[in-house]
Amino acid sequence: MRPVRGKRIVAILAAGGLTLAAAACGDAPADTPTASGSSAAAAAYKACMVTDTGGIDDKSFNASAWAGIQAAKAEASNIDPKYVSSSSEADYEPGLRNFVTQKCDYILAVGGLMGDATKKVATESAGSQFAIVDSGSSGANVYPMQFATHQAAFLAGYLAAGYSKSGKVGTYGGLKIAPVTIFMDGFADGVAYYNQKKGKTVTVLGWDKAKQNGTFADSFIDQNKGKTITQTLVSQGADVILPVAGGTGLGTAQVAKDSSGKVSVIWVDQDGCKSAAQYCDVFLSTVVKNVEEAVKESVVKGAKGDKLSATPGYIGTLENDGVGLAPYNQFDSKVDGTLKTEIEQLKKDIIAGTVPVDSASAPK
Repeated sequence: MRPVRGKRIVAILAAGGLTLAAAACGDAPADTPTASGSSAAAAAYKACMVTDTGGIDDKSFNASAWAGIQAAKAEASNIDPKYVSSSSEADYEPGLRNFVTQKCDYILAVGGLMGDATKKVATESAGSQFAIVDSGSSGANVYPMQFATHQAAFLAGYLAAGYSKSGKVGTYGGLKIAPVTIFMDGFADGVAYYNQKKGKTVTVLGWDKAKQNGTFADSFIDQNKGKTITQTLVSQGADVILPVAGGTGLGTAQVAKDSSGKVSVIWVDQDGCKSAAQYCDVFLSTVVKNVEEAVKESVVKGAKGDKLSATPGYIGTLENDGVGLAPYNQFDSKVDGTLKTEIEQLKKDIIAGTVPVDSASAPK
C-alpha cells in the first residue's frame, strides 16, 4: 500500500470527534434451536466487516466483500455476519476496535486505504484474526487478499482498443493508490499491445503508465465528479471508458447512457450487469476482481477452525479465476467474433507467461 499524500479524506475532528456510520449494521438472523433445546448460536463464528468510505452499496469492492461474507453464511450456518460503514477515514480505527471489543472471530478491512489502521489495531490485538482486501500482509494475525487486476485489465484494454470507433479510449481513478493504478496500468498496456499487433494507434486518455500520472476524482462516491471527468474524456474523443472509482464511476455510466450508444463503459470489480443492472446496456464488459470468492473462502475456512496464514495470503490471478473479464452481456452480438477469439487466446498467453504483463502496483 503506497502512502496517499494530499488526497486523503480529512476527518472533522475539532467539531465533534470521530463518528462512525453504525446505522448500517447487518446481523445474521437468530439460529433455530436444535431438538436438544440448545442453539447453534452458541458456536457462532462472528465475521465482522468494516467498509471503506464507498459504503456497503458501492456496486464495487465493498459490496463484493459483503456478498462474500453472505455467501460464506450460506455455506456455514454458524457464521454470524456484521458490518459497519465508514463515512471517512477517521472511522477506520474505531470500526476495527469496536469489533475487537465485540470479540469478533474474523475482522475484515475492505480496501488498501485501511492498511495503516489495520496494522495498528491488529498489532494491539494479537489475539484477534484480521483480514484485509487490497493490501499486503501487515502482521501475523492479518490475512491479506490481493489481486493481479493488471492481468484482466490488459484484456480490457485490448477489448477497448478493438471495439473503439474513434481510436481513443479513456480511464480515470478514484484515488492515486496502488489498487487503482494497477487497473490503469493493465488497461494502457492492453491498448498498446493491440496497437503493436494490429499496427494501429489507439490512444489512451487519462493515464500515462510511464509517468504514472493521470486523472483522478479524489473520491469513490462523487458521481457528479465522475460525470464531469467522463464528459471531458468524451469531448476529447474517447468512446470507451474504464472508471476505476467505485461509486464515482456510476457518473460515467450515466453519461454513457445519455449518449445514445456513442459511449460505452468497462466496469470494475463486480460484473456491472449484476451490481448496477440499470446500466447494463452501456457496460461493454467488466474487469472482475473476485473479492466475493476470496472473502467467502477465508471466512468459511476460519469458521471451520482452519488457520488463515498471513503469508502468502491470497493473490487472485487469471489462472485461478481471482481476476477476469466478465461476459459481454448485451454487447455480445456487437463485439466482433475475431476480437473475442483473440482475447481468449490472449488470456491463455498471459497465463502461460508468453505475453508478459507487469505493473509497479502488482501484488508481491
